Amino acid sequence: MKKRLGLVYGGKSAEHEVSLSTARAVTQALDLTKYEVLPIYITMQGEWVKGSPLTGPATDIETLRLASENPKQDHIGGFLQGDMPEVILPLLHGTNGEDGTVQGLFEVLNIPYAGNGVLASSAGMDKVIMKQLFAQAGLAQVEYVHFIRSAWRQDAQKLLDQAEQKLAYPMFVKPANLGSSVGISKAQDRESLQQAIELALKFDRKIIIEQGITAREIEMAVLGNDHPEVSVTGEIQPVADFYDYEAKYQDQSTELSIPAEISDNTAQHMKDMAIRAFKVLDCAGLVRTDFFVTQDDEVLINEVNTLPGFTPTSMFPLLWQKTGLTYPELIDRLIELAIERHAEKQQLQYTMD
Repeated sequence: MKKRLGLVYGGKSAEHEVSLSTARAVTQALDLTKYEVLPIYITMQGEWVKGSPLTGPATDIETLRLASENPKQDHIGGFLQGDMPEVILPLLHGTNGEDGTVQGLFEVLNIPYAGNGVLASSAGMDKVIMKQLFAQAGLAQVEYVHFIRSAWRQDAQKLLDQAEQKLAYPMFVKPANLGSSVGISKAQDRESLQQAIELALKFDRKIIIEQGITAREIEMAVLGNDHPEVSVTGEIQPVADFYDYEAKYQDQSTELSIPAEISDNTAQHMKDMAIRAFKVLDCAGLVRTDFFVTQDDEVLINEVNTLPGFTPTSMFPLLWQKTGLTYPELIDRLIELAIERHAEKQQLQYTMD
């Protein structure tokens, strides 16, 4: 019997197009003799559109933009009608998909789904909360400040002064709740810092300003539930000033070095930190952990991505490929982990004997 697999992609997010690219890649890798693939597209307006089971891989992005003749019936109510998927593979990036919101829906529906749960997704999405949890776990990281939009509107000059007192230029300004480097800027002086803050606030009500440092950007992939495994290391070597959205998805000049040329001791230290970060956020399924490594081999954790880019050319699948797990095998493993975690939850007791 084929397993009925729901692919949820698109989403009301600035990373909508990234999600479509991921969905296209996954449909081309799935073994359709093992899975009945049900596409579930979330439009930019938040409508849920359920398509017919795929008979073959999507050859282009447009085939995944499912047309809806009656959008009112294709909202979440339409998703609940008919045969439900046996397991969900969320392929959503950014807000309303990677932040715990849709994971909460799947929990209420009691459907197995791949990847992280509500807590890990929401904490991993909010860079401020994530860094505060890392600090509690004793994980070394760069200095930072943060504030919300209303505080900036009330007294921008005070917040600029505070940032300059705690940090030195260059600084990196980021929306607290977004991925794929959307809305991120590098500030070299007060004027560019103010401009960077205004840009970041277009994407989120909360922003974080991080100390810029001279360091290598090295990543590791984590896979598993209670007993996570860690991949080889990979280094990002962008030609651009930093690894922004264009460098990730449009500029083909960025080089990825896998495995990264680092000492065994440094690699082991990163592995230990990756697993500690995975556990402190109570992660499950998959995580990509991003590090800074200085010239003195000091390792600083930058962030974790609880639903990393998942095209065949994305770092997460490439790291596992170099570790010995192919792209189709990686998808199979994520589905197995989803079913495993769901089965464990079914053993919980909700009433007193």
